[in-house]
Amino acid sequence: MRNFNEWLSKFKISISDFGYYINFNKVYRNVDSIKIELGALSSLVRSKNIEKDFRELFNKLPSVARCIPILLAIRDQIVYVTHHNENYVFNFTKCDVEECVLFMSESGLFDLISNHLTGNIIDYTTGVEVGLDSNGRKNRGGTLMENIVEQHIKNSGFSYFKEMKVKTIEGNWGINLSGIPDNKKFDFVIKTDTTIYGIETNFYGGNGSGSKLNETARSYKLIAEKSKNIKGFKFFWITDGTSWRNAKNDLKATFDILDDIYNLVELESGVLSKVIK
Repeated sequence: MRNFNEWLSKFKISISDFGYYINFNKVYRNVDSIKIELGALSSLVRSKNIEKDFRELFNKLPSVARCIPILLAIRDQIVYVTHHNENYVFNFTKCDVEECVLFMSESGLFDLISNHLTGNIIDYTTGVEVGLDSNGRKNRGGTLMENIVEQHIKNSGFSYFKEMKVKTIEGNWGINLSGIPDNKKFDFVIKTDTTIYGIETNFYGGNGSGSKLNETARSYKLIAEKSKNIKGFKFFWITDGTSWRNAKNDLKATFDILDDIYNLVELESGVLSKVIK
């Protein structure tokens, strides 16, 4: 019989590798895709008559418009603005010079370029891309955990499927998973001669807290309850991360009814080979 507090005490604060924080290859690709336009726009840094100079640049290189949104950390090429009770739609893949001038003037980009930048706009945009890419850490964190679990499944010698929906499981093997939502998608599914294993993975590092963790624990508790009555199916939950210490009550409620809930220390000790038959 495992002790919950002892089990929780072994949770890790981080699984982040060096590539977790910023995907520099993606940053460089994004900047390189508009490098010509950014370089041309750099000629306007410290311009004394930036509107006139921009018009001349646009007439020579209309594609300079497509790099305007990223200067405001906007990924989309279509930008919506409400100003003085009027609605504007700026499509930078086909806007004209007057639209660009209006947008850059009112948004503060002309002022930024002519009065505040000291370096080139390529360097500035690289910084913007770094900032935007930091938003991807949450997804990368989930991918890291999935990669770790996947490697342990491989090391254990099991064949497996990724991202498999409940309906697909039912269709493939004729099992009735009634009670588990049809749109539920398991991170991994392992099929042995006797049992189908639906596996969920996640990691919540640091000292965060919030409703997300509680909601996750409660939803998995429901799946655990429903799974107990399904012959030939087992639900596995592999989770870790010190943020759980701030949401441990709901986690314990799931721990108390789900035998197959494991942390990374148990994974590293080869628990999958011991419990999957």
